[in-house]
Amino acid sequence: MYKAFFGFRENPFNLSPDPAFLYRSPQHEEALANLIYGVHSRKGFIVLTGEVGTGKTTMLECLRDYLESQLVEFAFIFNSRINVEQFFEMIAYDLDLRCPTRSKTDVLFALNQLLVQQAQEGRTTVLIVDEAHNLEWEVLEEIRLLGNLENPRLGKLLQIILAGQPELDRKLDAPNLRQLKQRVVLRCNLQPFRAQETIEYINSRLGKAGWPDQTIFTDELMREVHFRSQGIPRIINALCDNLLLTAFAVETKEATVEMLDEICEDMRLEWPGHRLHQRPGSDFQSENLSNPLI
Repeated sequence: MYKAFFGFRENPFNLSPDPAFLYRSPQHEEALANLIYGVHSRKGFIVLTGEVGTGKTTMLECLRDYLESQLVEFAFIFNSRINVEQFFEMIAYDLDLRCPTRSKTDVLFALNQLLVQQAQEGRTTVLIVDEAHNLEWEVLEEIRLLGNLENPRLGKLLQIILAGQPELDRKLDAPNLRQLKQRVVLRCNLQPFRAQETIEYINSRLGKAGWPDQTIFTDELMREVHFRSQGIPRIINALCDNLLLTAFAVETKEATVEMLDEICEDMRLEWPGHRLHQRPGSDFQSENLSNPLI
């Protein structure tokens, strides 16, 4: 809606994960490097964790792009609210296994055949599971057993990446999953941004959208966005997108803290030292009540 007004080629703060807008902070570079290294080195089990909105799915999208560019076969499980039967159906579908998908035995035979063939050709195969903290215990046990698919000469035939919220780590600490936990050889954890990283993140996305020397957000405003978002990229995106929309609605090319106040109230956002409450309409609010864009 506001792209033409600001001269953007595309929306800089889209909430959908987009590898093209990846901000390569040191921790994100390290996480992506570990994922790629784990796949190529046939490490078996890799775990990626992070709080809600810290960029786990974006990391997985970047990994998927890399795997596709390298012609690496992979299955991507994006809906983890599944039972064992559905789990094997999704693997068979993603890997295009020519077998009855409702038969676990047939899927396992076809999968093993594919893995051996790939390994003999010097290739590996990857299973990626997003939102893995939601997986049922029985599905996690099946995933552990898939880790047994190996060859003395070729090593681990299937590289398994589990991504999820910190609850995944706590789940793996459960006594009945100790065998799975012991097989995890690489762990990556994404933390919220520090203040300077938030500023660089916002500037990076605006630059990639078409405004490299942006004057929309002052450093003071970006630091305030960092504080209120607590450095969570998803919340940063939501705040900045709404700031741009509000600025567009009042026909200005500079966002303000007053706009941020209104947006935080609308989003019912809370941060340390702030208590959510209903405030009387401010001058900015009352001037724009009739504008449907706000």
